[in-house]
Amino acid sequence: MTTLAASVSAASAFPGAFTIGSRKQDAVRVGVIGVNGMGWANLNSMLKVPGVRCTALCDVDANVLNNRAEELRRRGITPKLYSRHEDLLADAEVDAVIVATPDHWHCLHMIDACAAGKDVYVEKPLGNSIAECNAMVTAAARYGRAVQVGQWQRSQQHFRDAMDFVHSGKLGKIRLVKAWAYQGWMKSIPVKPDGPAPDGVDYMRWLGPARTRPFNPNRFHFEFRWFWDYAGGLMTDWGVHMLDFALMGMKATTPKSVMAIGGKFAYPDDAAETPDTLTTVYEFDDFTVQWEHANGIDGGPYGRNHGVAFIGNYGTLVLDRRGWEVIPEGDRMQAVPFRKSEDNGLDKHTANFIDVVRSRKLEALHAPVTAGAHIAVFAQMGNIAYRTGEKIFWNEQRGRFTSRAANRLLAAEYHNGYKIPPL
Repeated sequence: MTTLAASVSAASAFPGAFTIGSRKQDAVRVGVIGVNGMGWANLNSMLKVPGVRCTALCDVDANVLNNRAEELRRRGITPKLYSRHEDLLADAEVDAVIVATPDHWHCLHMIDACAAGKDVYVEKPLGNSIAECNAMVTAAARYGRAVQVGQWQRSQQHFRDAMDFVHSGKLGKIRLVKAWAYQGWMKSIPVKPDGPAPDGVDYMRWLGPARTRPFNPNRFHFEFRWFWDYAGGLMTDWGVHMLDFALMGMKATTPKSVMAIGGKFAYPDDAAETPDTLTTVYEFDDFTVQWEHANGIDGGPYGRNHGVAFIGNYGTLVLDRRGWEVIPEGDRMQAVPFRKSEDNGLDKHTANFIDVVRSRKLEALHAPVTAGAHIAVFAQMGNIAYRTGEKIFWNEQRGRFTSRAANRLLAAEYHNGYKIPPL
């Protein structure tokens, strides 16, 4: 099993230059698996790159599929439509695939795409378990495919600038890193009864490797994020973004221990399973990384509803999607006024992927599969600590925890005849 530390090195945290690269007009034919939310956003971003064409769409919800196809037709684009991802992957007129399905499908879709000879832009979090992440890294290497993970902040210049400042040593000794997501717009999910799947939805295909259950609207489309069968709540939805930079700033890999506490404190009786309030502490040799999240409120640290803060002896650097600043500790250093983001991270990220598809210089990817696996595993560790109620420890040599209860959560349980292909 690939271990956490083996997934990525600190030196390769930002592979490639933060430039768009060459603007070759070589045609790149793109198909999309899961075109409702981020799949649609990613496609529209990718279509801005000269030479990119959309040739195929796939979705298990015919309503979504037909609506997106009609939107494209109005723009003079006529893709082929598929309800099964295997059929799209067999299409010789598809060079690269966007995978933007629910988290529990990412692993199988990405591996199948690589095996079919396609390059892949896969949404975050990379996998829905540590075992899946390891398998996805192995598959990308075995088939020699370009795999970009949709952590588009890695393509934004202000994030790179902030990391350079952290690495400069000007903050002094950094003893604590805080990362957080306070999401006021994510309200309670009212309990709803089970019922029939909507017309046009292949529900068994949507379930895929997840446990068979009656259809419930709370578990479908966007809300799947709050159920353990399909995802990991805010920890894996937002944590992979913010914690990614916490680790980059500290050039950190594997924590010594992880502990977490929280629960459904805001909405104890609603339909969600994942915690709406969580604090997770990752222990390293001489610093800690702390994750916080809260649904339903925006009042996060430093007046920001998301971000990461590097707390040093001389000052604190605070970073989010809007920009970054440095708050001095008394007169120990000069303040750095807020430096605003000035670019479009998603557009730069998809353009970087297309550049690599053309150049085959896989090392130039801004968010390669190894980096996506590293941070997805890190976030999964936080969820495993929460779900076991234990302080957990990782055995680097064995690629396992020292806890039997934690090891039971290393792999997602697959159902309905699905399994991770042998690699």
